[in-house]
Amino acid sequence: MIDFSNGSLFKLQQVDPGGIAGELQPLLVEGEHLVSAFKGVRDSVVFTNKRVIAVNVQGITGKKRDYTSLPYSKVQAFSVETAGTLDLDAELDLWFSGLGKVRFEFKGRCDIKTLANVIGMYVL
Repeated sequence: MIDFSNGSLFKLQQVDPGGIAGELQPLLVEGEHLVSAFKGVRDSVVFTNKRVIAVNVQGITGKKRDYTSLPYSKVQAFSVETAGTLDLDAELDLWFSGLGKVRFEFKGRCDIKTLANVIGMYVL
């Protein structure tokens, strides 16, 4: 499992969800679909209509992977920080029951307000 207590773990850039859809399809439950996907250097994060799936690529070859499921039903609160003029990174903080705060940092152009809207639809 990814160590979410280690502060901000991800500097993510938005990618096409279709690129990771095949890998995640066996993990999705009935009625679940990908909403958006983001990739770091090796790891990635996918937002579905039911949860956040964090993919932690492990080992030298990267063939071993850890899939951590963070269901929206366990989100107690969330916060969004948009990019500014000099600080181009946006941030999303999610507080999960039993886990605490998980922070995702998005670099470059990311429509963080739309992502917050999606999370709000499933959390509220």
